Amino acid sequence: MRELADRPEEVPAVFAERFNSGDAIALAEVYEDTAVLVAAVGTPLTGPDVHTANSRLQQLGVPIAVHPRHVYRNVDLALLIVDWAIEGTGRDGETVHVEGTATDVARRGSDGRWRYVIDNPFGPRSR
Repeated sequence: MRELADRPEEVPAVFAERFNSGDAIALAEVYEDTAVLVAAVGTPLTGPDVHTANSRLQQLGVPIAVHPRHVYRNVDLALLIVDWAIEGTGRDGETVHVEGTATDVARRGSDGRWRYVIDNPFGPRSR
């Protein structure tokens, strides 16, 4: 499995590989311990709730595809704009289609690796 990102533009690809592996623990490593996931407007999640929300999506058994649009870096912080989609047939045989344009913030840790600090998967479309 791919190591954590050395550069901010690698974070989405690391996230996708770990998401698609189905390994919730590996996916959790892509986030700082105090990270926030905005699953819905007004409902920021932290701690174990972040990992629970991601795990629910992983359990669909459908891979995520990510397409970074922009990465804006300022020293140890970066804003990432990423188009993504989870499309296919779920384990239950139902069609799955979830997509968005994320506005995410990543930070370089003391180990030199980049992790999500804020994951806002639906970006400005979150209503």
